[in-house]
Amino acid sequence: MAPTPANPTPASPIPTQVHPSRVRVLHPGGGRETAGPVVYWMLRDQRLADNWALLHAAVLAAAAVPPAPVAVAFSLFPRPFLLGARRRQLGFLLRGLRRLAADARARGLPFFFLEGGPTEVPALVRRLGAFALVTDFSPLRPVRESLDAVIGELRCDAPAVAVHQVDAHNVVPVWAASGKLEYSAKTLRGKVNKVIDEYLVEYPEMPTTAKWNMKHPEDVDWEALIDRVFSEAENVPEIDWCEPGEAAAMEALLGSKDGFLTKRMKSYESGRNDPTKPRALSCLSPYLHFGHISAQRCALEAKRRRHLSPKLEMVHHGKMHGFMRMYWAKKILEWTNGPEEALSVAIYLNDKYHIDGRDPNGYVGCMWSICGLHDQGWKARPVFGKIRYMNYAGCKRKFNVDAYISYVKRLVAQSKKRKAEEPPNSEAKQSKS
Repeated sequence: MAPTPANPTPASPIPTQVHPSRVRVLHPGGGRETAGPVVYWMLRDQRLADNWALLHAAVLAAAAVPPAPVAVAFSLFPRPFLLGARRRQLGFLLRGLRRLAADARARGLPFFFLEGGPTEVPALVRRLGAFALVTDFSPLRPVRESLDAVIGELRCDAPAVAVHQVDAHNVVPVWAASGKLEYSAKTLRGKVNKVIDEYLVEYPEMPTTAKWNMKHPEDVDWEALIDRVFSEAENVPEIDWCEPGEAAAMEALLGSKDGFLTKRMKSYESGRNDPTKPRALSCLSPYLHFGHISAQRCALEAKRRRHLSPKLEMVHHGKMHGFMRMYWAKKILEWTNGPEEALSVAIYLNDKYHIDGRDPNGYVGCMWSICGLHDQGWKARPVFGKIRYMNYAGCKRKFNVDAYISYVKRLVAQSKKRKAEEPPNSEAKQSKS
């Protein structure tokens, strides 16, 4: 397996719409010798709007002579990587992709769904005669290893296919923010603040590319696909409080009825640390995790409106308040035999029940709570050592604990009622959305 270069070369200055430091050339191309397209291999950022990776792919296609078309591909990762994903997360993923595929078709973008996984990407690139492969960035090891394998296979092709990676997930590209593992959030924050204005800019218009004139991808039977995937996945019920897709994500951010920035932001300052007030939070983490909305779009809209503002919960609701996530993880440390076991249990439960599980932010959160990652050392005490301590008394000082328990009990009752009302043999069948 060919490893991703430690210091990939920066992209050529041709794509002026995308900041050069946002793009890395993982494998240089041999030039365009066919009339093939640019393929955008969508990984973490599952959206068409506000997507630097898709924008970069379009810029490469528009700059070709003659201009080339763009194709979008998504590969479903195999079972070993998806072991942490249950029906809750898989349903959100696939239903979001179904809507994305429809949006892509409406825009004239072919969408190739590769059920066999990343190993099908090189074959698609060759079949289409693509001269460049663009992908977005994920720091997770299985994703990096799959990308390395694809590059290793394409490396032998002639003419060589260019492979570019674009950090479309972070406002400041991770490799531009810092070149080392930071000691704490404080040390990273200073570096990010120095360059944030350089990257926090409005997205430009997508350049015009050539129309797709090749064979169109086969239609996906999404209901059959969902049933097939569900038959192999553990039955953690899907959630009903959060609809997948780009339109739903923008509604959660800017909606006229219940948008975070338009309606709920006024409660954020007073209620953000109170788990009895879940609607005081943005509720955007599922959309950010699946890439249905851009963190940069959220930041831009928040910047425009900044003058307007001075356990069981996880299992049944699919999301836990941020403060309670920290407290929950620290209680696991207290209840288990050591930090290794505590971290393993916390990650297992986080990935199994949270709709935004299997996310780098979630793993860092578990490591912060249990291992002290990016935190300072505190006075040593039994069990916790020098890890930051949280206890029940602290919870009582911050919020009404009895009200929170009542809130969670209501969630449990509602979840059990919905499950009891489900018709027989409907576990793998979900209503069309």
